Amino acid sequence: MNARAPKGTADMLPDEAGAWEHMQRTAQRLFARYGYEPVYTPIFEHTEVFTRGIGEATDIVSKEMYTFQDKGGRSITLRPEGTASVVRATLEHNLGANGQAVKLYYAGPMFRYERPQKGRMRQFWQIGVEAIGMAEPSIDAEVIVMLMRYFEELGIPRSSMRLLINSMGDEACRPAYRDKIAAYIRANSAALCEECNRRAGTNPLRAFDCKNPTCKDVMSSAPLLRDELCDDCAAHYSAVKRLLGDRAIAYAEDPSLVRGLDYYTRTVFEVQVDAGLGSQNAIGGGGRYDRLMEQYGGPPTPGLGFALGFERTLMALQAAGIAILGLPVAEVYVARVDSSLGAAVFALVQELRDAGIATETDHQARSLKSQFKQADRLGARAVVVVGPDELAAGEVTVRDMTTKDESRVPLGELSERLKRLLG
Repeated sequence: MNARAPKGTADMLPDEAGAWEHMQRTAQRLFARYGYEPVYTPIFEHTEVFTRGIGEATDIVSKEMYTFQDKGGRSITLRPEGTASVVRATLEHNLGANGQAVKLYYAGPMFRYERPQKGRMRQFWQIGVEAIGMAEPSIDAEVIVMLMRYFEELGIPRSSMRLLINSMGDEACRPAYRDKIAAYIRANSAALCEECNRRAGTNPLRAFDCKNPTCKDVMSSAPLLRDELCDDCAAHYSAVKRLLGDRAIAYAEDPSLVRGLDYYTRTVFEVQVDAGLGSQNAIGGGGRYDRLMEQYGGPPTPGLGFALGFERTLMALQAAGIAILGLPVAEVYVARVDSSLGAAVFALVQELRDAGIATETDHQARSLKSQFKQADRLGARAVVVVGPDELAAGEVTVRDMTTKDESRVPLGELSERLKRLLG
């Protein structure tokens, strides 16, 4: 037996798992204030959900998906991202019936087969939102503001983040621009890599994403989509920028920002950080996808959303010196003087837990000294010492682990006294 996790995956041990749960709780609290509700879709879908929605010419579909045949011969794919699944679920269950707006958030693992590296794993974890059925630029600005607020609530300083925005146009103006970029790539084919030349015939806008320095230099002189936007797209983009400015959300326009998926239209955005991630410094981003529902046979339905990566966000927090603590496992530790008091200690521990206090005790017959050491390792704020004499008097001894002060407390007052001590 190979007792190791598969390449590109990692066990989420307690400290990191606590950080993941804290990030989810923060998202639940914040997103609910903006009207979002939870949704959880299957980890695998019929493959066409992704090939049709994301686009067969994208790197995700052409190179990175975990696809297999199930026992019924159906092509199944582990989800590489969350938007396609949420839009599929919205259509299947008619969540946007009668033009009703839908606001959903999700959290969970995604899967892409790529070269594992720091902050980029084959199984990775994302939190995301989807706002479906709303076409006004105000929802674009709202989603971007919410993403920035989320990172700030986690503790990432606004000064260390950079918000990039762009417009990718729509079906009225982007096709002509795609043709113009394809022609530009062919005219400069000798200076561009093989992949960029291939993209001229499949997805020319993806050439802006190439990390090859020579390609980046060549593409920096390519025609800009912002100069080719139709009047409606230009007005929408201007309104988004104005609304962000009204909320003092600093941004930089990046005409080369195209994101990696075919379904994006109009507004796209990305949040980057200055430290902790190297060149792969994006921690979250998204955009508008006004034609995705139609790709699945549904009615024309506007939509947009974002996703943020847990692993990269955690690295950004660590670089900023922000420690994320999970829920306490031991606010209080109950220590016993000798093993004959086991039944009384067991009952007391359950009573404190029922009172809402995170409580731990010894189950290994440790000495009293060792129990205090264990309480210290667990970060207990107080230790309750149960001895035969105190117990006979209906009392226990409580030690404040910060001040080291001790006091005798009647059992009937213990939970309230501990709650006051814990604040």
